[in-house]
Amino acid sequence: MTRATCERDRLAVVVGSSEAANAIGMLLENGLLDKRRKIVRRGGVVEIPVLKEVAGMQIVEQSSPEHYLKMPELSDLLDGAIPAHLRDLLPRGWFILGDTIIVRIHQELSEHKRMIGDALLRLYPRCRCVLADQGVRGQFREPCREVIAGTPGETIHRENGVLFKLDPMRIMFSQGNVKERMRMASLGKDETVVDMFAGIGYFSLPMAVHSRPSRITAIEINPVAHRYLVENIRLNRVEDIINPVLGDCAVLTPEGEADRVIMGMVGITERYLRKGIEALRPGGVLHYHQNVPAWQYPDALVRPPVHAAALLGRAAKPIGCHKIKKYAPGIVHGVADIRVY
Repeated sequence: MTRATCERDRLAVVVGSSEAANAIGMLLENGLLDKRRKIVRRGGVVEIPVLKEVAGMQIVEQSSPEHYLKMPELSDLLDGAIPAHLRDLLPRGWFILGDTIIVRIHQELSEHKRMIGDALLRLYPRCRCVLADQGVRGQFREPCREVIAGTPGETIHRENGVLFKLDPMRIMFSQGNVKERMRMASLGKDETVVDMFAGIGYFSLPMAVHSRPSRITAIEINPVAHRYLVENIRLNRVEDIINPVLGDCAVLTPEGEADRVIMGMVGITERYLRKGIEALRPGGVLHYHQNVPAWQYPDALVRPPVHAAALLGRAAKPIGCHKIKKYAPGIVHGVADIRVY
């Protein structure tokens, strides 16, 4: 075994005890959890074994890793209950949102979905509910989900020291955006920020909790999401930083006062570029989210905000591009950081 292999066999992510369950779910969903080694608690932190380094998370090399003989798998719990020809269709990943498990079920397993839900609750006894995810719908991108085990309801999801209260049956929360939420937590110190599609505070809350801007104007048109935004501001004790605004950012986005503007929506974002650029002071930064063909990344992501700025008589310079996640086959969700003069 090479030295590099030995090092990989010792890598672990370090998180606080209260964040461990959510981190484990995220790592499991993304195929990064090393199931051969035990999760170790040391004082107030938890070491979660991983197969490789994880961007945006603290990594240590364990001096004395502890190994399992074998961790239980979902397929083990369903052995004999699912026809053999369907076993390869069982979900291999899921997302733990607070105390709720969200999973996609293959359509050929639909008659077995409640059995799968019950098995997931046995794997995660602290969780109270399993929801089968079927995508999103409508103007507000509300989730299409079905209860397949347990009792649904509001939950509080903890991530990177930030609390997000929501109803998973009514509000989306993308695990794929975790790196971007963590990146936003490092930006905006002492700045004036406008979050044009704030939702329940996906980006505003990490920024407020960790970077402490002077003010964030968080605009959200969905009244249900806005209600949770208000609650989450209180839960995280950042009432002095975030001003929640209910309404359309096409109308309510302030002009010429922001050091930083977050445009964290995809699909329709390009329609609002004029408002986002006009909100910026000279030298301010725009974070422009959009879905683009993978083979056209990053040019297709950068071109619209640069062109929109030129139409307004302003110069714009790309200062960074980040792939957030795969959105669909051949399509990536990315964010372009654009400085506007």
